Order: sequence, then C-alpha cells, then structure tokens
Amino acid sequence: MIVFVKFNSSQGIPVELAEGATVADLKEAVGHQQGIQTEHLRVIFAGRELQNTCTLQSCDLPEQSTVHMVLPPSRPAHESESFQQSQLGGGVNSLTRLDLSDFRLPIASTGLPVLLKTEEHFQAKTPQVTEFRHCSSFYVFCKSICRRIQPGKLRVRCRTCQQGTLTLSRGPSCWDDVLLPDRIPGVCQSQDCSGTVAEFYLKCAAHPTSDDDGSVALDLITPNARGVPCIACTEVSNPVLVYQCPDRHVICLDCFHLYCVTRLNERQFVYHPEIGYSLPCPAGCPNSLIKEVHHFRALGEELYERYQHYATEECVLQMGGVLCPAPGCGAGLLPENGQRRVQCDHSSGLGCGFVFCRQCKEGFHEGPCQTKPVAGAGAASQGYVVDEVAAQRARWDQASRETIAETTRLCPRCSVPVEKNGGCMHMVCPIAHCKFEWCWLCRVEWNRECMGNHWFG
Repeated sequence: MIVFVKFNSSQGIPVELAEGATVADLKEAVGHQQGIQTEHLRVIFAGRELQNTCTLQSCDLPEQSTVHMVLPPSRPAHESESFQQSQLGGGVNSLTRLDLSDFRLPIASTGLPVLLKTEEHFQAKTPQVTEFRHCSSFYVFCKSICRRIQPGKLRVRCRTCQQGTLTLSRGPSCWDDVLLPDRIPGVCQSQDCSGTVAEFYLKCAAHPTSDDDGSVALDLITPNARGVPCIACTEVSNPVLVYQCPDRHVICLDCFHLYCVTRLNERQFVYHPEIGYSLPCPAGCPNSLIKEVHHFRALGEELYERYQHYATEECVLQMGGVLCPAPGCGAGLLPENGQRRVQCDHSSGLGCGFVFCRQCKEGFHEGPCQTKPVAGAGAASQGYVVDEVAAQRARWDQASRETIAETTRLCPRCSVPVEKNGGCMHMVCPIAHCKFEWCWLCRVEWNRECMGNHWFG
C-alpha cells in the first residue's frame, strides 16, 4: 500500500509499504529517507498520535491516505495523552468511525427512540449492528469530483497553522463538537506552532483527496444501524435521513428524493428568513425544517438548479420585490415602496428592459388597471415593427390568455390564476408565499358557510 507522509508539514512524500505494515515500519522508512532516528519521530493522523505497534489498517488508514510525521516539540504534549491512550489498538475509535447517531436519536425524547433503546431491540438487531459497524459514520456532498452524496471521513487540523499535526484532548461526542468552533482544545505537535484550537472538517471517502478538497457535512444522514423503517415506504434501508422533529422520523434517501421532487414541482418548499428554502418532516411535525440546505443536493444537478432559482424568487418576493413578467425573463427587482412604474434593469445584462405596471404586471400605463388587457394596446404607441410571424405568435398568445381566463380564477389575495381540475370547492393558492384558502364559487376566504353549503358543488 502507498501512504503519503508530510514530514514537518512539507509536501506529501509517497511511501510504499507491505500489507500489514505497522507504524514502526512507516517511521523506519521515513527516518531512513530523511536521515533521522526513528525514536524521535511522531506520526499524527486524525487528531491522535499513532503508536508503533499498531498496524496501518487498524488505524483506519486506507490506500493513499495522508499522515503527518513530526519531530518532538519543545514542550510536552501531556494534554493529549489521555485521548491517545483511549485510541490504542483500534481503528474503530478513529474519527471516521465515530458513531454520533445517539445525539440525533436521544433517549430522552418521546416517541420512536425510546422504543429503540430497549434491550429486546438491541438483541434482535445485533447482526445488523455488526454489519454496519465497519461502514462510514458520516455522509457528505462531494463538491470536487463525485458531485453527489457520498460516505465521508472526519478529519481535524490546527486552526493556527492549518496542518493536521494537532492531537485532541478528547474525541468529539456530538455533532456540536464537530460543527461549532472552539468546542475541543488540542496541542499542535509542530515545532513552529503553538496552536491549541481544533478545527474539524470532512472529506469525501470515495477517492483520494487533497487538502483543498473540502466537502459539506450532511449531519442528518446516518447509517441505519438500528434498522428503523422508512416513514414513507416502511422498508429498512441504509443510509437514512433522520429529521430533527420530536419523534425523530426516519426516511430513506430514495423516498427523500421523491419527497423533494414532488414538493419542488408543486413549489411547496417553505421559505425561512434564517434557514432559507427548506422542507419540514413529511409527517408535518413542527419545528422540523432542514437547516443544512445542502441536503437538497439529493435532487440532482438539474433539479437543484431549479431549487436555487425558486429559492431566489421566493427571497425576492418575501423582501417586497417583484419578478419581471416579460416572457423568458423573470428577473428579480426591488422597486421602492409605492413605485408603480417598474423597469427591468438590463444594464448588468441580466434583465430585459421591459417597463411594466407593478399592480397588474402588464405594460406600464396611466390610469387604473384593467381586469383584461386590451387587444392590440401598446404596439403602435411604442413604435414596434410587427411582421407576419410575430403577428401569428401574438394571436397564439392571445388565444392562450383567453383560454386561461376561461378555465381559471384569480386568487383573491395575490391574483394568481388558479385552475380547478376536479375535486371540491376548497381551493388553496399554489404560490408558496400566499397559500390563501378560498372558495371557488364565492371567491372569498374559505369559511364554515362555504363548507356547509357547497363544499362539493
């Protein structure tokens, strides 16, 4: 196997070793190459010092991993000794294989997690726990090569020198230790650095990575070591996404993808001023919005771009802005309050220059807005030269508008055309920022009178 060694934070040196090689063998190879006695060397990997008798495989060092090798610092590293001793003899306790699922499924909560903590459950699921024990405990979105959700590996470095030569005073015990700064101290083993603050980050485990290949932590996705069935399809899958609702509902990634696609097509995502464009638990649990929106990378590249487009539009509307109504434009605009005449800015190359009325979204006009646009209005006054092809296209658009006017009714709150395709008279505006509930016949807010008199016609 090949291991890349950074000696005193230099560039990685490839070292080829036999299968089953120990840390002592690695020190001997590098010491011979650098002309240094092996007893003076320390090997640092993933926040701990590796002991001579440990094999590289037991230290969770896969092919083409990068380790740091340093000379002893001028000061003792007694702060990290207790953590180093706890890591002896096992890659299972390494950072990559830490199991933080208990801190996403706490026993103190009500609902399903309490049932999962019973002795009978663990006895019944012992084979599955063994099966998943050697899997990665973390999942990330790989931005560099894979560009999809992949198993991840947790790493740590010194915040001061940005090198992986820091040994931790203790291992992380919850996601807050990993995601929040200044939670765990350590001791940097580099001679020229006195850093004491640990900085955690995650990498994609599907391929060798460099120092610049960072990945986004998807903290809600975890191995299904407990064999919890999906809330949608009831199948036991691995991995799964665990919502942060009171019941900690579990959904498999396939159902999560379908859930996101369905809600995206219906524009049913929820806009939150701090979180952004997100989704709650499918069961409708309160306070369950996904905080890390990179989880929606499960949509795929094309749909994720549409998700970002919808999120931008929703942000503009929530800020009191408008979207340019010109076909093929839709640029977001933030006119001043009370300004009726709006021009789509085209100086930056993003807009189209269309001038429209803020109230009716038609071409700008003086006087009150009309319910229906006047046919032919605006073309002559603006001096447009209309050829035969354009005229045919205009007639087609006019026919489409007439069809829309005949088959739809405007939402009483936001005036968006809504089509009724069967069902009852209880209508809900499809626009995410409106959601107004109204009666198709009365065209007023849905009430008990409408419910009793003509719910079904």
